[in-house]
Amino acid sequence: MFNNGISIPVADDQPDEFGGRLRSRPRRKRRKSEFRGKSELANRTCKQLTRWWPVLVLVAAVLLLIFETSKLGWKSSTVKSELGIHDKKPNVVVSSAKKPEGNLNRLDAPRCLKLLPPEELQQLDFPLNKDSFVPIKKVIYMSESDTPYDTNSQQEMGTTRFNLFTGYQTLNQREQSFKVNETASVHCGFYSESGGFTISNEDKSYMQTCKSVVSTCAFGGGDDLYQPIGMSDASVQKVCYVAFWDEITLATQEAQGHKIDEERFIGKWRIVIARNLPFRDQRLNGKIPKMLAHRLFPHARYSIWVDSKSQFRRDPLGVLEALLWRTNSVLAISEHGARSSVYDEAKAVVKKNKATPEEVELQITQYRHDGLPEDKRFNGKKALNEASVIVREHTPVTNLFMCLWFNEVVRFTSRDQLSFPYVLWRLKVLKNINMFPVCTRKDLVNSMGHIRKAKPLGL
Repeated sequence: MFNNGISIPVADDQPDEFGGRLRSRPRRKRRKSEFRGKSELANRTCKQLTRWWPVLVLVAAVLLLIFETSKLGWKSSTVKSELGIHDKKPNVVVSSAKKPEGNLNRLDAPRCLKLLPPEELQQLDFPLNKDSFVPIKKVIYMSESDTPYDTNSQQEMGTTRFNLFTGYQTLNQREQSFKVNETASVHCGFYSESGGFTISNEDKSYMQTCKSVVSTCAFGGGDDLYQPIGMSDASVQKVCYVAFWDEITLATQEAQGHKIDEERFIGKWRIVIARNLPFRDQRLNGKIPKMLAHRLFPHARYSIWVDSKSQFRRDPLGVLEALLWRTNSVLAISEHGARSSVYDEAKAVVKKNKATPEEVELQITQYRHDGLPEDKRFNGKKALNEASVIVREHTPVTNLFMCLWFNEVVRFTSRDQLSFPYVLWRLKVLKNINMFPVCTRKDLVNSMGHIRKAKPLGL
């Protein structure tokens, strides 16, 4: 009659929590089983690596060895091919042969040199002679007929580089040469007809026609000849280009196929052969055309010197206008790029083996005795120069300056940077000098560096 069971109401919309819990258990079991499977795979992999790691390392080492061997084989073949090329051309100086490729005939716009526009350069001409006060009106060059040969002067201060080309300047004559008078008398090369630096009459006749000249030289088979670029048509008609060679350089250049034509030209350069060079040191022979242009070109009013390691790349009349006429200067030369003190330069010359310590010490001792300041500056600029480019007007004052400079180079060392400030300091009447910055010098020339070492004369 009575139902002893208990009834539990169940709604259809209530979640079956119990059932859900029951269903979740199998999923959890499956996840644990999956994790356990991955763990077993990792363990097996580690066991295999542990077992086979020596083999894997060996394979990697073999592959690396093969890769490195292939690289060495490629480099070896490259070196052999280069050596094969060098063997075919044993006379080529590889270190310097690459330089002209980047610099030769480079004619970019100047950064510091302010040239006139091309149309104005075409109209340039030499200015009229100025009637201005000059403290020195005439320079007389000593010769063998003026001063008899004195053997005692050759032994002064231990120097033996004075000869029949230079004359034997005494210390007293040196001191007198710095005293300014309207008429100056000075040793200035070409002392005797037997002194050397012999030039043919044909070449002398040509040089006497030059009113303005760009010159260079290469003695002892040294540097090649680089053709000037960047000149206007007007400059080509009004400016001579003269390169001085000796017989060694002539033979060297002819062996390389550089032949002088019937009119004695190679390109724009008129080649002048100087025979019987007076010095064994080819650097000293090079100072003759570098410093004594007024002796070589007696009718020239202007000259531009360019070292043989450089290619002149500007219009010469434009350079004269920018560096001389516009600044009212008679001499333009580059400042030194690194130093301003003669005494610091002397240390650098010895350190770089450019001269012997004994000859440098002799020169510096004399300059200290004469009172040359430690750090000489000229009009706020460095007096220490870099003379690979010299631009000047041939006046009595500049001619005397170059003679004095040449005599100092002969008496002491061939490093003309050491003597330039001293002569400038002693010859106080030369004030209108344009000491232009290094960047201007770089605008004037393409520098190729020295191609080969000049051979000294076997005297």
